[in-house]
Amino acid sequence: VQLGIMSDTWATRVVSQFFAANTEVNEDWAGGTWQATMEQILCAKIFNSEEELEGLDVSLKNSGQLFEYQRSSPLGEYMAIQMEVLQRMYAHYNTGEGIARDGTPVRDMCSGVDAIFPDDEERRTAVYSVIHSRHQEGHPGIHHMAVMSRRSGCDPSGALYMEPDYIKSILEPLGMLKHPIVFIWDGENPAVLDRLRADPDIGPELVTVPGGSSWIGGDITLGVASNVFIGNPASSFANFIVKTRLALGMGHNEMYRAKDENGEWRTVCGDHCTFDLCP
Repeated sequence: VQLGIMSDTWATRVVSQFFAANTEVNEDWAGGTWQATMEQILCAKIFNSEEELEGLDVSLKNSGQLFEYQRSSPLGEYMAIQMEVLQRMYAHYNTGEGIARDGTPVRDMCSGVDAIFPDDEERRTAVYSVIHSRHQEGHPGIHHMAVMSRRSGCDPSGALYMEPDYIKSILEPLGMLKHPIVFIWDGENPAVLDRLRADPDIGPELVTVPGGSSWIGGDITLGVASNVFIGNPASSFANFIVKTRLALGMGHNEMYRAKDENGEWRTVCGDHCTFDLCP
């Protein structure tokens, strides 16, 4: 069985915004360096026209079917394959040179890190945490977290509202309240940011990404490169960051937490849950 992807489709357009941009601007997309790189990253065959499919036994899947796809392989095997793909992606992250498959110029995946830590030496030695606040349009976010709570045992609201005590239960034992805390978010619930800014322990170290440097790719890399990542387990964005962190050997991925019988926050579902519950 060979996985195939059409060259000019939503998958290649999305991936190439962040990884494996075409830097050979005078080179055709078909059969060139870009195609070879993308095939190597995704372990897939890139087809450039319907004619190339002639004579093949093709099973077509639309985006909805792919979204609902359920793995049949054992979890460990599935995790290994996913992490290999993510490792290959980050070996080809975009640096601001070249164009995406839709023809638009790409941005630098490290722009967010550069904006927070502009000095080269500071950036090289930076120790920081990232909080990713995902409100998910209000009621849908509450519903999604309730589903995740039933599946994992995590608190249905802790990772949604990111109250100061929730954040401090993670960062204080690690000594991370003395280091920068970068806040990335969907812009939907400013009350979360206001509460954290007002907290005497969190507020002094809390920073946000400057507007011109805040974009999906830059926020992803900020989360991936952080020493501690705190995210919403119902968010596909946060799950992508955690999967990538695991692929690159990063620990302290804080997603699935609930209070124990003593009222203390504890992790209730390990890193494997990111792959098992959010495939």
